[in-house]
Amino acid sequence: MSNIFKKLIRPVLFRLDAEKAHELGIKALRLGLSSRFAQERAAKHFDSESFGNLGRFGLKFSNPLGIAAGFDKNGVVVNQLAALGFGFVEVGTVTFERQKGNEKPRLFRLPEDQALINRLGFNNEGAKKVAERLKTLDRKCVVGVNIGKNKDVPNEEATENYLKCLDLVHGVADYVAVNISSPNTPNLRELQRAENLEELLGALQRRNKLLSEKDRPHEGRTPNVVGTLNPKPLLVKIAPDLSEAEIEMIVDTCMRLEVSGIIATNTTVSRDGLITVNAADFGPGGLSGNPLASRSNEVIRAIYRHSKGMMPIIGVGGIFSGKDAFAKIAAGACLIQAYTGFIYHGPSFAKYVNAALAALIKERGFASIDEAIGSEVR
Repeated sequence: MSNIFKKLIRPVLFRLDAEKAHELGIKALRLGLSSRFAQERAAKHFDSESFGNLGRFGLKFSNPLGIAAGFDKNGVVVNQLAALGFGFVEVGTVTFERQKGNEKPRLFRLPEDQALINRLGFNNEGAKKVAERLKTLDRKCVVGVNIGKNKDVPNEEATENYLKCLDLVHGVADYVAVNISSPNTPNLRELQRAENLEELLGALQRRNKLLSEKDRPHEGRTPNVVGTLNPKPLLVKIAPDLSEAEIEMIVDTCMRLEVSGIIATNTTVSRDGLITVNAADFGPGGLSGNPLASRSNEVIRAIYRHSKGMMPIIGVGGIFSGKDAFAKIAAGACLIQAYTGFIYHGPSFAKYVNAALAALIKERGFASIDEAIGSEVR
């Protein structure tokens, strides 16, 4: 971690309300890394050649570390994040209709645990506006769009709501992530149940195939696409608070419907093992960061085992170091994402994690990151 950030900048930011500090950070990124020159210079400096040309579900990644959904909800600092060294940016969660989210305060830090609690509630500008912004972006990395359900839409109408959102973002996303696991939208996690999941993902894949036919060629909007013969990569983001039987059911459904991958995991509603004594005072919400790391790895291992390594996994939850990143790769993830670690470590985070991960892969005797995937499970 940069000593300047650790000793000077973070203490100032952490005195502010967490959401206000986040908004300030977004503004700083827009101003500080807004020029094309600054972005290209930083990207060249931070991109690691240690990982080679990473091909994942028909896309090419400069490195395996992405920024998870929730940081850049509206797609306003995509290239700035790429310039800091992230290999991909997952925008969102976006919903079909613009949404204010839950009442403030709704984002809290737990420094003793290196964690966050959020109950933001899918606050975003709406799929149409975000799609328009991404359409004009000369993107410098893979861009995923994470889609969710509007809060006022009952689960009986969820499929149609997701389809409308997919229609708007499909043409500007390198991949689409389906969020059915946030704990901050009432009853959303019920969509992970077998019958609901089958209906939702089946409908989304059918629409995805139709839209993919219409979108060819991509007209340069998605330059990271290796080929255009297959439907747009569609991934599903799941909760950590699932039983092994539920995880296996989700894997079976995803494989049957030819879903491109699973993002494991979202935030947890558990508060087990926290050091922060007043954590209960923050109220409900999803917990992210270091306390989630172990459970996230367990879910990744379960997916990898049950799919026999055939289901691509993006591992997320508690990545603060190269060691944390390698643990997820060894558990079965082929890509990784971070959010909370970036909040705590600052602008040098991606460079630091990528460099440490590359060194660990070499140190453990693997010729490539692909050889390391699932090595702990195998």
